[in-house]
Amino acid sequence: MSLAPLLEIDVADWDTTFAINARAMLVTTQVAGRAMIASGGGRIINLASMAGKSGGAGQAHYAASKAAVIALTRVTALELGCHSITANALCPGYVLTEMGEETRTAADVAEWSSYSPLGRLGVADDVAGVALFLATSDADYLTGQAINVTGGMIMH
Repeated sequence: MSLAPLLEIDVADWDTTFAINARAMLVTTQVAGRAMIASGGGRIINLASMAGKSGGAGQAHYAASKAAVIALTRVTALELGCHSITANALCPGYVLTEMGEETRTAADVAEWSSYSPLGRLGVADDVAGVALFLATSDADYLTGQAINVTGGMIMH
């Protein structure tokens, strides 16, 4: 995803970002939802982003696509809950991944870490742990939520 000011976003980039982040989530939810209805229930765990809640300069297409995932998750919870299906979204903050290694600098990591009360960026296991919890029976009564996994960067 390329960063671009709102007034300069290429419509093709907008469409590609939505196809990857929102449309793919819709299609996956439809396929999984049908299978879960047939089998008596299940868990849908979508991947959104803190950007879907807070936005970000230069990220209108990304933030809007992740906000769409959050809305889709809530609609899924409302429509499929009667089939014993829960639907929640994970909203990670800055997570150290291979994808960003080539563009992320040490200064970026230091700055972004300062936004968290924990003083660090997330790692994949931080997000995976929440996903694993949502997949258990301990999360039976948790649905329609967009759960921040941000190290406290966003608290609401």
